[in-house]
Amino acid sequence: MRLKNKVAIVTGGARDIGRAVSLKLAVEGAKVVVNYFQKEEDAKETLAQIKNNGGEAIAVYGDMTKSADVTSLVDKTREAFGEEIHILINVAGGLVARKATLEIDDEFWDLVFNLNVKSVFKVSKAVLPYMPSGGAIVNFSSLAGRDGGGPGASVYATAKGALMTYTRALAKELGPKGIRVNAVAPGMIATTFHDTFSKPEVRTNVANATPLRREGKASEVADLVTYLVSDESSFITGTNIDINGGLAFS
Repeated sequence: MRLKNKVAIVTGGARDIGRAVSLKLAVEGAKVVVNYFQKEEDAKETLAQIKNNGGEAIAVYGDMTKSADVTSLVDKTREAFGEEIHILINVAGGLVARKATLEIDDEFWDLVFNLNVKSVFKVSKAVLPYMPSGGAIVNFSSLAGRDGGGPGASVYATAKGALMTYTRALAKELGPKGIRVNAVAPGMIATTFHDTFSKPEVRTNVANATPLRREGKASEVADLVTYLVSDESSFITGTNIDINGGLAFS
């Protein structure tokens, strides 16, 4: 129960890695706010799993690129669990689609950046007035942010690289207030993201090229995130930690 009595918001917390993070934080004692956008049934299933394990959580709908939805998320968190928000996990993001440069227009570029970078800015800004000293933020970057991504992922990769820089900037800004900010950069993790955007043969080739010879698990990412928001990592801030089975090194 490393996070007993802590309040945590997990954006995009209803499925895949977000769900694994929500479940792990709850097991460690946190009161979890599971933000979802697309599928309410995913949020309900995540809540059911948390409650079946004796945890405490609520689900809140919202598009984290919309200011009104972000404000609603924070307000509902305070209504349910009080005025302090100790943990923020910014999982929400996405590739949207694979497009070559000549296929990309301004609208698509802005959509991907808003989803992956501006959303983190909006949620962090809304949460910070309620985050006390000792609080922690974890952002979700990607291996794509380091190596430029796969075919058609240039905008996504660029956005995730920007998020790495924003993580470092926030860590410098918030460190004097006792708030730590880190990011994780997953490689090939077995999720519906890759079910949607990666061909099976590509996944097999990547797994075979990884020193550990497999894809990662969402639960393994959740374990890292939990460490980063716990007191066990109290002198770690401004990092972008790779979790990719040794596929690439920073």
